[in-house]
Parts: sequence; structure tokens; C-alpha cells
Amino acid sequence: MDPIRNPYAPGAGQRPPELAGRDEQLTAFDVVLERVARGRPERSLVLTGLRGVGKTVLLNALRSAAVRKGWGTGKLEARPDQSLRRPLSSALHQAVRELGHPEPAEADYVLGVIRSFAQREAGTDAKLRDKWSPGINAPVVRGRADSGDVEIDLVELLTDVGGLAADVGKGVAVFIDEMQDLGADDVSALCAACHELSQNGLPVIVVGAGLPHLPAVLSASKSYSERLFSYQRIDRLSREAADRALVAPAAEEDAEFTADALAAMYDATRGYPYFIQAYGRSVWDLAPRTPITGDDVAVAGPEAETELAVGFFGSRYERATPAERDYLRAMADAAVAASDDGVEDPVGSVATADVAAVLGKKPQSLSPARDSLLKKGLIYSGERGRIAFTVPHFGRYLRTQA
Repeated sequence: MDPIRNPYAPGAGQRPPELAGRDEQLTAFDVVLERVARGRPERSLVLTGLRGVGKTVLLNALRSAAVRKGWGTGKLEARPDQSLRRPLSSALHQAVRELGHPEPAEADYVLGVIRSFAQREAGTDAKLRDKWSPGINAPVVRGRADSGDVEIDLVELLTDVGGLAADVGKGVAVFIDEMQDLGADDVSALCAACHELSQNGLPVIVVGAGLPHLPAVLSASKSYSERLFSYQRIDRLSREAADRALVAPAAEEDAEFTADALAAMYDATRGYPYFIQAYGRSVWDLAPRTPITGDDVAVAGPEAETELAVGFFGSRYERATPAERDYLRAMADAAVAASDDGVEDPVGSVATADVAAVLGKKPQSLSPARDSLLKKGLIYSGERGRIAFTVPHFGRYLRTQA
């Protein structure tokens, strides 16, 4: 079939042609936006899930919903080696500009506070402070959000931003991707700021997205975080939603799938959105005509798996050192050994003691490799003594191809 008309889009954070299976989250977020704009109490939102389930896509869709409501929005991606100050300042700068406050003096004051917050990380070095301006021309507001204590500063900053939004009857939403990579101090400050905003009824919300252990990261910082955020687990699609993700884009191009093709596609992808797009793309390119059949899926399967092996699994595997790769492969073997039927769980959750047993070593001696893999985001620990892959079916890849 014509590859130019191929509607499927496997890409990091790239919105698929049909955002299937996320209607519940989108509808609930519209309610949150309306309640916050009317001064009603509402919690900030945290999306969690494995890589490849569409967290970033959904985060962007929620941001678009906020923009349509006239909210000011900003987005940032957390990094393990970066403070929150600079990226958050840039995100809030954009949000304030989108608000379009009718009083320039009031907007300039808040922009000055944002600039003060951003530059505080540079300390007393005047040259660094000048370089660290997030493109804001408003003068720095001294004595506001610049104490050096990020918790105090963030509370003051978001309070001022929330007051500005309330003046125009709108709201501000900050979207944070890879939220689990925030530093401990920044997580604590963010929780404290959200708590203050909620108590004061200011129209500012935080929407975060991260790996499954993100709730544990937030809870370890502030005990009340369990009540501070609304947690939503983003998982693989149901069979109905997965079929819709394939059928709807094909229909736009006057193509269709047979029933056996859809069954074969779900069996191959298990409903994981990234896998659906990768298989959809390969099957479309190799199918000779419409309707696409189960045989077409079988023919295209190896190419789709090669695409996943290189672009989805392989790129992550290459980031690991030889010792870390041994640990990953041992995880994959331990996951199969621990299963009742010899079929690995898609996440590969295993006990650290079982991994050590596979390698014939003491668990303590493997701590450096495990800790490094945790920092690289290749594995996560959802509970004490257990670890799991952040990518579904990574164990299968390790056993068959790596």
C-alpha cells in the first residue's frame, strides 16, 4: 500500500492519528479546568505508567485542552542533573504571556518575580545572573522568590502567578514530564507549593507524568502528597481501544482491517500504544492491498520487531554498561523462572534476591549496577526488594535479540 498515505506514527511523544482509550482522562480533566476556574477546590494531577503507553502524548493533549479554555500553560521535562528553577521559570514565563493580563504593570511584576526565581540559582555571581534570565525584560523583583530556599521561593512564585491568573478569571497549568527525575528538594518544594495553592483556592494546577514509582517518590517527600494529587495509571489499551487506534486512521485513507488482522495485531502488540503504531506502520507499508489481513500482519511482523529492537529497545540497551547488561539479562531470566507458567510478565517484576541468584552473586555486590540502572531510568523499584523494567516486554527483547 502507498507508504506516503501511511497514517501510523511511531515516535517519542508523537500524537497518534487516533488518541484511543483516553477519553476518560480527557473528560475528567475538562471538569478539573472548569472547577478550578470557578474557584472550586481541586487536586493537581499525576499520570503514571511504563514507557510507550502514551503518557507524554496524553500530557500534551491535556495541555491543548487547557489552551482551548484560555488558560496559561507551560511545559518542562525534568532531568536528574538539573534544578527545577530554570525550566520552571521558562514554563511560567510562557504561561503568563498566554494569560494576556490587561494590566501590563501587574504582569511585569509577576514576570519580575519569575526572573528573580530563575536567577537565584546563580547565587551571587552577577555574570551568571545575567545569563540566567529566561528571556524576560521585566526588572527583577528583589525580596520575592529569591531567598535561596526553593520551597519558600516556589510557594511565593506560584502564589503570585495564581493571583495574576485569578485577576483575569483564568487559570495556569504547569505540565511536567519525567517528573520522577526531579531532585528531592524540588519534589518537596513542589508538593508544598501545591498544598499552599489548594488551601488558598488559587487557579494553578500541576500536571505531572512519570514512571510507575512516581507516587512513591512524592510520598517519600511529603506524607500528604497522597491526598494532594489525583493519581491516574496509564496502561495498555483494551482490545476495543486498540482496534479503534488502527481502524479509524485506516478508514481516513479508505482502507480497512479484517477481523483476523485485528486479532493478530492485538496479539503482537498486547495493546501497548507505541507497539500499535510501530506494527501499524510496518503492516501498512508491506500489505499489497486493502483489506489488511492476518497474513499481512504475519509477513510484516519481523520488520516491526526489527523497528522496535532498534528504535525502542536497542537504544536503551546501548546505554547500559556490560555489568548493567548482565543485570538486565538476569532480570529477564528471573522473571520467567518466577512465573507460574513460564511466561514472563510484560513488566518483568522480580525480586532483587532472585536476580542475584541467577548471577550467582550476593545482592549487595550488585548494588552499583542496580543503582545505575535506576538512575538511567531503565528499571524502577515499585516496592522494597523488587525491581521491574520501565519498558514493557524488555525481557523478551533481551532473551531473543540482545
